[in-house]
Amino acid sequence: VQLVESGGGLAQAGGSLRLSCAASGSIFSINMAWYRQAPGNQRELVASIIRDGNTNYADSVKGRFTISRDNAKNTVWLQMNSLKPEDTAVYYCRAGWPYDSWGQGTQVTVSS
Repeated sequence: VQLVESGGGLAQAGGSLRLSCAASGSIFSINMAWYRQAPGNQRELVASIIRDGNTNYADSVKGRFTISRDNAKNTVWLQMNSLKPEDTAVYYCRAGWPYDSWGQGTQVTVSS
């Protein structure tokens, strides 16, 4: 499956952005996740949503970010509120087994 992210851009600290991840195939039974990678850092898990809708978040984004999905639209979103400069990174969408696919990434830059 191909994943296409959108919605990245420039935001001020305290602002919001909403990322979208559109899949080319069904994500009905697929665990989905958002990762991010800042320059010089390893790619890290931001949030995940499994097929039954349960979610999990990195401690650094809990209470600020929300992951959601619409299986009928084959789309996953990441609502990011109260953004901080340390949220600046390339954000990637990932589809789990059996797809094991990554999107191309979308840049999020948060200015102070």
